[in-house]
Amino acid sequence: MSEVYLDNAATTPMAPEVIATMTKEMADSWGNASTGYSYGRHSKLVMENSRHLIAQSINADDNEIIFTSGGTESDNTAIIQTALTRQRLGKHIITTAIEHEAVLKPLHFLEQRGFEVTYLPVDENGEISLADFKAALRDDTILVTIMTGNNEVGSRMPIHEIGEILKDHQAWFHTDAVQAYGLLPIDVKRDHIDMLSTSAHKLNGPKMIGFLYRRDGISFPSFIKGGDQETKRRAGTENVPAIAAFAKAVELDSPEEKQRRQERYYHFKQKIVQGLRDNHIDFAVNGKLDPSGLNHVLSIWFKGISTYVMQTDLDLAGIAVSGGSACTAGSIEPSHVLTAMYGADSPRISQSIRISFGAMNTDEDIDKLIAAIVEIVAKLKRVKEEGKA
Repeated sequence: MSEVYLDNAATTPMAPEVIATMTKEMADSWGNASTGYSYGRHSKLVMENSRHLIAQSINADDNEIIFTSGGTESDNTAIIQTALTRQRLGKHIITTAIEHEAVLKPLHFLEQRGFEVTYLPVDENGEISLADFKAALRDDTILVTIMTGNNEVGSRMPIHEIGEILKDHQAWFHTDAVQAYGLLPIDVKRDHIDMLSTSAHKLNGPKMIGFLYRRDGISFPSFIKGGDQETKRRAGTENVPAIAAFAKAVELDSPEEKQRRQERYYHFKQKIVQGLRDNHIDFAVNGKLDPSGLNHVLSIWFKGISTYVMQTDLDLAGIAVSGGSACTAGSIEPSHVLTAMYGADSPRISQSIRISFGAMNTDEDIDKLIAAIVEIVAKLKRVKEEGKA
């Protein structure tokens, strides 16, 4: 097992308090929340108390929170059901070129069924232009789905400005906030957000639980067909222990804690960059160092060193990081995010790693990472020089 875990954008370890809550509710709240007798009523109460706490975290009303299996289901539900429900008003959708696959693949599905999707380009900081967005918006646009913050490079999208533009337009506004929910302050009313997706395992909660915020007045059929749970908006028996554990993770992630983590993660970023400079490592940051972005994500281009080699050597050193893209069977798929930012021919695409911090990381972890990178680069340089001899 890795001694240092720095892939928190992929998933986070559950907090001890979250584990304790989930374990307790597995014993106490096993009743079906849809039943009317005491076991079910107890589970229903735990679930609704959790719903209230979670709703407050984004300034939503309780009835606007729909529990799901996580970000992927929430994204699919919001995108596909909006398109199918509103196609009589138009078949045009706007998104960005750097969305998560949980957004891009449903959009590809819809394109095959006659919908038109505009993929907004991004600059080298991973940011869209509001001018491009305004130019893309049409009378027949029915949905805008733009992530709050990017999972590979940490860039932040102008969600408030987009919401202001759309507040008098027919298009519904959905944001994938899976990476941002545990770090940034979110206010769905202030930002005129119609739908928002989250996942508990990104903020030290359990896997396979999340929620879809759906503004009161937004209506479409349940994506999952079956029973009438979640007031007929999402079929399937609710996972009350996981819901309670999600609420505990949200409770621990107070506004003050969010700010504290953002500041600590930005300190980690600065420490890594300075450490690499001090050791004369040839690198560049993908995107920009900006304390207003998602500070838990740092993408670095190690010039001349393949992603696979750096990631593997760090793993051998007991440090877990990501290639920033899907890795299967030893092969790394090109990052569509870095491709959109720098072009398909950029060496960054095959020579970058993603480092992502979490609540349990320490300065000592960062020191170990820097030392390991310096050693790996030195070793690769020696091998290269010996090959020339």
